[in-house]
Amino acid sequence: MTSANASATTVAFALVNGLDFQSYYIFYGSLFFAVAYIGLFRYAYEMLTGAVLRAAGHRRRAVLVGTGEHIDAVAHALSSSSDSPVNVMGFVSLTERPDNGLRSLGSLRDIGAIIEDNRVDEVIIADPAFPEQEAVELVDQCHQRGVTVRIAPSTMEILIHRAEFVPGQSVPLFELRPPVFEGFDYALKRSFDLVGASVILTLLSPLLLACALAVKFTSRGPILYRSVRPGIGGVPFACFKFRTMYRDADERQADLESMNEASGALFKIRNDPRMTAIGRIMRRYSIDELPQLINVLLGQMSLVGPRPLPQRDYDRLEDWHKKRYLVMPGITGLWQVSGRADLDFDDLVRLDFLYLERWSVFLDLSILLKTVPAVLSRRGAF
Repeated sequence: MTSANASATTVAFALVNGLDFQSYYIFYGSLFFAVAYIGLFRYAYEMLTGAVLRAAGHRRRAVLVGTGEHIDAVAHALSSSSDSPVNVMGFVSLTERPDNGLRSLGSLRDIGAIIEDNRVDEVIIADPAFPEQEAVELVDQCHQRGVTVRIAPSTMEILIHRAEFVPGQSVPLFELRPPVFEGFDYALKRSFDLVGASVILTLLSPLLLACALAVKFTSRGPILYRSVRPGIGGVPFACFKFRTMYRDADERQADLESMNEASGALFKIRNDPRMTAIGRIMRRYSIDELPQLINVLLGQMSLVGPRPLPQRDYDRLEDWHKKRYLVMPGITGLWQVSGRADLDFDDLVRLDFLYLERWSVFLDLSILLKTVPAVLSRRGAF
């Protein structure tokens, strides 16, 4: 209503004063600002209400429904983050009763009573082969009681979004193409990276200068550390970072392997003795990663994408992990907004796969916006 009143007032003013009037600009201007304002206010509302609920200790009460193996996998993923908003109350298994530490709440035919007795907020279907008839009945029972139904997708369900129909075959076939950015998608993502990196570099230039001076005057060594890491296709490049460790850090790496606190191929120590005082602060807030904006401008990295791993970690990857190197590595990604160091390495790699399959400019923008509160809250960072 406000937009309509403003438009009517503008039209009246233009006509009375004899000004040229074109509705073209009003329509598209109003559309742009309406989308921007509504999106911004909605995001602020979700952030504010989420912060209030987390501060109050609220967690959604959930029930997993499916078969044993899939229930185990989804339960592990939900509980891997220390600040998960989901509290799994138990499970309803269609077949065997898995020994996963969760409480068996009964059978599927009792789902109505289970929901009411446990004050359930949502039901998560953790089985890609869930029987269709039972699924319809389950959804109906949940919706009657105001309970949200969510589905944990299988690998095939994620991949099917990339499937393209192959005509001229005796049976309908869909081809799964590799998740690489090419053609218009590449041009769009590269343009987004160039504009975004230029703007961020300009806005953060005072912070970058202050960090450079702090590194220079607090310890001996170069301001920037060139970490040689495999990039797209495994081709190595110099990944720029503010130096956060003493000059002999690389030589001391082997002596600290027994202190590794990360899972899988990663190497991380919460209180790394090689860290400088200023470096510890920059690491805590991921400020040391900001020089990688230069890598973005050079075409070696993207603003959003799978994080590039050091050569030491890359050499320990399994073959299926290396699919994440089909695209340019990024400064931030789903790792950074989904718990970071709180997640198991395999879960982190699956997040990369999900990003590759669901990529869009809006997803990149969403991840960039969510990176700011994730970094400021220091969630899972060390």
